[in-house]
Amino acid sequence: MQPTIDVNADVGEGIPTDAALIPLISSANIACGYHAGDAATIATTIDLCKQHGVAIGAHPGFADKANFGRTDMMLLTPDAWYQLITEQLSIMQEACNRAGASMVHVKPHGALYNMSARLPEIAHIIAQAVYDFDSNLLLYGLAGSHSITAAKAIGLNTVDEFFADRTYQSDGSLTPRTQSNALITDDNMAMQQALNIALYGKLMAVDGSVIHPAVGVRKSICLHGDGAHAISFAEHIVHIFQQSGINIKAHG
Repeated sequence: MQPTIDVNADVGEGIPTDAALIPLISSANIACGYHAGDAATIATTIDLCKQHGVAIGAHPGFADKANFGRTDMMLLTPDAWYQLITEQLSIMQEACNRAGASMVHVKPHGALYNMSARLPEIAHIIAQAVYDFDSNLLLYGLAGSHSITAAKAIGLNTVDEFFADRTYQSDGSLTPRTQSNALITDDNMAMQQALNIALYGKLMAVDGSVIHPAVGVRKSICLHGDGAHAISFAEHIVHIFQQSGINIKAHG
């Protein structure tokens, strides 16, 4: 049986390479205007996704454009966390309705994503907000993390996410961006990491250990659209997947 995997990217963040990146992926996480983007970028990105048959997802983040949503914001109440997600899903849903498109999934952005991965209480609030908004939406989360566990516990369908352009710690967490080795910058390294994920569901941590996160029936490989090597990485990954008989397809 031919292996199949989703390849997603974070887009709609005002990066000029979206038009080149979107044709290479199967799912797009579109910024909802809080950490990046605005109504115009949302509409343009949805149109690009429609043109290329790419599944559309919301990419909610902290309302913190100054830090691109990559700074932890701990002082929110549970209601504020819930509202943060719901407001952005509403923005994306309304934009999809105007464009005659469907929203398929949700993937939190940046610090919000990482906090959900490591903090069960945050993971639960985010999952509940998504479920209450539309229980048919898929929730993307870091493979093996609290994000996935919390979503499954309330009945959401999940996608276990891996990264082709980030390094990992031995516990399966992403290397913090504050560390110099957090980002993968080599085409071959990104391509090999993607291939190991697609074929074997495994990762090599920065200390040399091999990680096998728990993986469900759906998995996806992410590229950051704001990454300097996003297009090159995507092209190399698509090429090696074609050579290896791996089908790239969205889960929606």
